[in-house]
Amino acid sequence: MSVPPALALRDIKKSFGGVQALDGATLVVERGSVHGLVGQNGAGKSTLIKVLAGIHAPDSGTIEIDGVAHAHLSPHRVEQLGIHMIHQDRLLPPTLTVAEALFLGQEPRWRATPFVDRARLNREARQALKRTFDIDLPVTALINEISSAEQQLVQITRALLNRPKLLVFDEPTTALVRREADLLFAVIERLRADGLTVLYISHYLNEISRLCDRVTVLRNGAEVATVDPRTTPTAGVVALMIDRKVNDLFPPRNRQLSAPLLVTEALTREGDFSDVSLTLRRGEILGVTGLVGSGAKTLASALFGLAKPTGGQILLRGERIKLGSPVAAVARRIGFVPEDRRAHGVSLDLTVRENASLSSLGRFSRWGFLNVSQERTTVGGFVDRLGIRTPSTETLVRSLSGGNQQKVVLSKWLVQGSDLIILDEPTVGVDVGAKVDIYREITALAEQGAAVLLVSSDLLELIGLSDRILVFYRGKIVADLPSAETDQDRLLNLATTGKDMDEARVAAA
Repeated sequence: MSVPPALALRDIKKSFGGVQALDGATLVVERGSVHGLVGQNGAGKSTLIKVLAGIHAPDSGTIEIDGVAHAHLSPHRVEQLGIHMIHQDRLLPPTLTVAEALFLGQEPRWRATPFVDRARLNREARQALKRTFDIDLPVTALINEISSAEQQLVQITRALLNRPKLLVFDEPTTALVRREADLLFAVIERLRADGLTVLYISHYLNEISRLCDRVTVLRNGAEVATVDPRTTPTAGVVALMIDRKVNDLFPPRNRQLSAPLLVTEALTREGDFSDVSLTLRRGEILGVTGLVGSGAKTLASALFGLAKPTGGQILLRGERIKLGSPVAAVARRIGFVPEDRRAHGVSLDLTVRENASLSSLGRFSRWGFLNVSQERTTVGGFVDRLGIRTPSTETLVRSLSGGNQQKVVLSKWLVQGSDLIILDEPTVGVDVGAKVDIYREITALAEQGAAVLLVSSDLLELIGLSDRILVFYRGKIVADLPSAETDQDRLLNLATTGKDMDEARVAAA
């Protein structure tokens, strides 16, 4: 007798009003495996997971868990069945301590009393975090006092305390640095070895190929294929996701470089970076990379007035300037797309129109009155240009997918007419289809004469999109390389050792 799969969602259909979110989606996850789920934003991943979580009831289709059919699920029933969700948005009470959040609802108590044994609570919380991730978090700190990455680790540890049968990870590494992500991967591999089943949802296909035994690809609300990601090329998975062949994700380079727009001379911020001298020309995309804390991200902040240099000079369009604030940077037509778009890039409770015009209200105002009609027409043009999937320009940004929110952030600077665009991880947490749209628009900006500074940890993205790449190591630029003459191994070696590969070989010898 064959063993039933841990999970089988078959021919699931779900519509909202007139929109068909799932159109016969199927997902079968074998027991004891790590199973990936990928697809563009809007492909149906989130809806399918909400059906599994008991948040949405399917219009039709079957749900089987360990071979048992379930007509109706609720979030409580799902947890009773041993399925636990690790959500992209950390769903932890912000005013509880780390220890309280870990053991919420199952706090250790003094014998025969309703009182919490706080000494034991804190001790067991430290042990759980140490056992799972080998980290020492301050367990008496409030959840809202620790970083997003640390909140993610707390959420994962909490789920593992409940000894789940199936663990669902929804974009778990979005807020994690490399070391934390590697720890997570090691934990998942250990869980698989222990027989636990994992469903892993991610936009990062390198994570899928590293971790997963099988991956299901969704497109337009239905399964188009389930393949082995270790033997299926990444380009093949991408082609399934976007329904076209992908020879090259990146637009061809047809741009002409002209006069320098930005020059820095020995720019320094004590404790972050020093002696940074660079030239960025009109029409150029200059890539910047380095490990966390290398100074690359702080340089981007300094060029937008978010961090003040302690030495050196900035020249913009030939003029020596000081950027005391983001307001001063915007006034000089500098745009900045931050890594955390939800916290710093958009106002979630404003509309697409209001977000896109936020930095350009003077353009649409006269005598203190806003010309909403002109504003709506202008923003609508950029919505079409960027391919922002939204019912209208009056839709709240909160309701858009991550990729479309990122396009709204970019539209803000297009409307404003910025000719120096600073991009900090512009495609983090964005699906492949949205990445292609963003790459196309970044390239178009450069072709129209803008200068683009692209800070990214995605080395393939840097090589495919940039003209040159600067590599930071411990606060200094250690390499300035033409993108066409480098590869990912060389960039990674420079970022981790500060030496080029040939130099590293000589040193090792």
